[in-house]
Amino acid sequence: MRGRAVLVAVLAMAAAASAVPAVEAETSRRTVQTTSATAAVRDVMFVGNNWDGTATVVDAHTHRKIKTIDTIPDADARMREIVADPARLGFFLAIQQAIGEGHNQYTDDMFTTHDGRLVAVSRPSFADVVGIDLATNRIRWRFPMEGYRADHMGVSPDGRRLLVSDSTANKVHELDLATGRKLREFPSGDTPHENTYTADGERIFHASIGRVYTPTDRGGLEGDTSKGRRYLQIVRNDDFEILRRWDMGKELAEAGYPDMSSAVRPMAVAPDERFVYLQVSFHHGFVEFDTRARDRRRTYPGEPLRGKVRRVAYLPDRTGGLPREQYVLDSAHHGLAMNAAGTKLCAAGTMSDYAAIVSRETFRRRVVAVGPKPYWSTNGPDGDECWVSVSGNDTVVVLDYRTAERLRTLRVGDHPQRVRAGYVDRDIVRAWRS
Repeated sequence: MRGRAVLVAVLAMAAAASAVPAVEAETSRRTVQTTSATAAVRDVMFVGNNWDGTATVVDAHTHRKIKTIDTIPDADARMREIVADPARLGFFLAIQQAIGEGHNQYTDDMFTTHDGRLVAVSRPSFADVVGIDLATNRIRWRFPMEGYRADHMGVSPDGRRLLVSDSTANKVHELDLATGRKLREFPSGDTPHENTYTADGERIFHASIGRVYTPTDRGGLEGDTSKGRRYLQIVRNDDFEILRRWDMGKELAEAGYPDMSSAVRPMAVAPDERFVYLQVSFHHGFVEFDTRARDRRRTYPGEPLRGKVRRVAYLPDRTGGLPREQYVLDSAHHGLAMNAAGTKLCAAGTMSDYAAIVSRETFRRRVVAVGPKPYWSTNGPDGDECWVSVSGNDTVVVLDYRTAERLRTLRVGDHPQRVRAGYVDRDIVRAWRS
């Protein structure tokens, strides 16, 4: 609670600050490939060890660890900048005590270029994104946030463009993945979070989670006000126009589920890109939302579709009555993926120490105990495996969607969070091994 109070105070103090750092970019001469279907790259999974400042690279098919890379090779330079700036130092310490649970947050999200020669890493405590050359482990480019913290990212299907959520600036930046050059931006609510492209790259599903670090966790007018503006929105990629925007708490209340949070956490978009499955703060389960539904009570001919909550899945609450104020950043569950066939979901039960494989049709589930504080779930490259990061015991668990069986448990670095599929050039892999 003390850490939350510190962060709230720092946010209020810095609200008047408007310094915007310049982009640091080094142009790459390498051409980014638009397909991974080549023998030149290996399918891998990147596991971001947030408190370590490392990323573990794992073969996506054999589940064997290949390499651990340093994601903060410039740590000394960054810390000199931070201690010289009182506002940045205040945020750095507040992030450490509140969001980082007493630890610095060095490695959040990661995406590679399709040629497997560069990985982009968002670094919350350093408030930036860097492009790291996988052959040399040197930083090829760096993009500082306009605000004081970087968070989740998203990558376009062609691997050329990167989205990064700027937590305190309430916007999402679009970068050229190869060079780090800023291209565009779109606005968000408070604390922008998830970014998911549609398969054709024409739209972006984006969500903001609000101020999850505040101590007002009981809802009601006061709690909702302190949490800020929280939206699910669909953005058209062509011009970054916000096509649709929903307050999910209001949508849930209208569908007969009152007193649920508006904060959308991880999401999974169905193959038809009509239905999206959403985790929301404090809820043990997820929401099925139809983005193209019409509500006859509110919609008139010619009006755009409004969207509608169809169902809510309730998964086991194994916290033993733990007060919600003790949930990590309001996360009952944090991590949701869907298999390639669009028939099953994989949910990380963060506060209940399990992962659940859930039938999309019936919501029947098989629950697998994976260890303390599972923090993310994502698909392997073939879409038939779910990779779950278990941050409390520094492991990653690989589950089979079909059987819900545990295929592998891997020990990684300190506090694994985001896991992402990516590529590494085969020559680089050979060099790592030699």
